[in-house]
Amino acid sequence: MEYRRVKDQENYDDLSQKDVESLSGRSLSSANASGLSSAGGSKGKSSWKLKSVVTLALTLLTSSQAILIVWSKRAGKYEYSVTTANFSVEALKCLLSLAALFRTWNRHGVTDDNRLTTSFDEVSVYPIPAVLYMVKNLLQYYIFAYVDAPAYQILKNLNIISTGVLYRIILKKKLSEIQWAAFVLLCAGCTTAQLNPSSDHVLQTPIQGWMMAIVMALLSGFAGVYTEAIIKKRPSRNINVQNFWLYIFGVIFNLVAICVQDYDAVMNKGFFHGYSFITVLMILNHALSGIAVSMVMKYADNIVKVYSTSVAMLLTAVVSVFLFSFHLSLAFFLGSTVVSVSVYLHSIGKLQPQK
Repeated sequence: MEYRRVKDQENYDDLSQKDVESLSGRSLSSANASGLSSAGGSKGKSSWKLKSVVTLALTLLTSSQAILIVWSKRAGKYEYSVTTANFSVEALKCLLSLAALFRTWNRHGVTDDNRLTTSFDEVSVYPIPAVLYMVKNLLQYYIFAYVDAPAYQILKNLNIISTGVLYRIILKKKLSEIQWAAFVLLCAGCTTAQLNPSSDHVLQTPIQGWMMAIVMALLSGFAGVYTEAIIKKRPSRNINVQNFWLYIFGVIFNLVAICVQDYDAVMNKGFFHGYSFITVLMILNHALSGIAVSMVMKYADNIVKVYSTSVAMLLTAVVSVFLFSFHLSLAFFLGSTVVSVSVYLHSIGKLQPQK
């Protein structure tokens, strides 16, 4: 009996110890789960803040881009050289890429993926998109002889069509039925926004403006697809290195454009003749816009860019009402709404890879 009593007491003690350990383990698990949940929530909150900041920055930069170009005119013409402005944008982007590289080198050191020295084969592909971007960027100054800032924000979305078609031709990427439908909606939206019921002319923008918009869309689309193919060819390569080589060729080609188009004016009046505070803001805006797009692709997603584009169209129109006496018609509002919907449909209509 005594032996049994002792044995029962030992069993009870063992069970009590196991219960305590079980409860302790459960408490620790709960604490760990709570900690992980808190960390995950903190990380999600931080990611949401970063996306919000990037979205706001890209929206403000995109909406003010066309406004600053129009605002930089004096008596309907540019008093400064557009080629020197383009050169300044590329030079500033090049410096910003170098600054980002120096920061990377200080943090992680120089590696094979972030060093500037590279092979001729890798560098030789960058002149093609650089010259395409140069022509496209120069055209955007001259298109404002035929369109206003809100119309430009609408028509520049035509590059979605050229990009989609070139994706299909060059990169052999299939487009979904939703994306093809989005292309039709985009064309309808651009046309609707340009309707002019108060005039004999059906469209507000003359044929020269449409032609320049189409050429810009083709150049932008081809340059974008070609650049993406270059970047994805070596995904481990630091993006700032790739941007540097793209921008350095942009600097070279724009320097050639200055010599061809504005050599006498630059030599006689100076490189920065005709520049104003608005011109400097415009150059800074163009440079930061390019950097912001890279940040969106790296830290956010394509939907962020879609929302920024859609909001920027309406924001440009509203600001133009006060600055340039722009008439915000029902046709423009409906057209911009259709364009926003088409851009959104195109972004979510991507074909999912087969599992």
